[in-house]
Amino acid sequence: MLATLVIETLLAVYTVWRYKMTTLIRLATVMLVALATFQLAEYFVCTGIGSMAVPWSRVGFVAITALPPLGLHIMHVLAGKPKRRLVYSAYGLMAVFMTFFLAGSGVFTGHQCTGNYVIFQFSDNVTGAYSLYYFGWLLTGISLGFRWAGELKAKGKTAIRQLQIVQAMILGYLVFLVPSALAMAVKPEVRRGIPSVLCGFAVMLALIIVVYILPRSSNAEARLTNKQN
Repeated sequence: MLATLVIETLLAVYTVWRYKMTTLIRLATVMLVALATFQLAEYFVCTGIGSMAVPWSRVGFVAITALPPLGLHIMHVLAGKPKRRLVYSAYGLMAVFMTFFLAGSGVFTGHQCTGNYVIFQFSDNVTGAYSLYYFGWLLTGISLGFRWAGELKAKGKTAIRQLQIVQAMILGYLVFLVPSALAMAVKPEVRRGIPSVLCGFAVMLALIIVVYILPRSSNAEARLTNKQN
């Protein structure tokens, strides 16, 4: 947890230091901070005073609730899609779940710290609704990415760089979803710790964004804005 926290925090600091603050950079920074915050919350859930577990669980889930809308928004920016009604819908649902996790009574019924991940326990109806929200928006981002990558590929060499960064974002989604799915397939008990497992693998998405996508797209947003205007 601490190692992942340090990596994601350093990536966020580097991003702010290295790039001019554009929409893409702001979104990437908030995503990195959200990932780091969840790791910090996990650490204090497992190592802090017992009475602090629920408040830190609330903080952690507020942080990761932002990730699907942020990823969807980043995909729109990379593909140069100005019409973002889906993004606004995702942010609206995000606000609902954030409010629920912050203010809802009896949301968390317990937790369990294992050697590799944390199991957050809450009622089955919460699990189902939140899973639908979380994976629904992640899969929406992936499917739109593939669709827009196809459109960019059809444009040929003029859109090759934009195509590459959209494909990199798709890869970023897959490098933390696929290993998580494999882990759950091999060890079904891992399913109880899905949020923790996903965010553990999500450090690879963070690295892809900072190491590959941002250097190749730091000026892309301005170029796309000029074209749209």
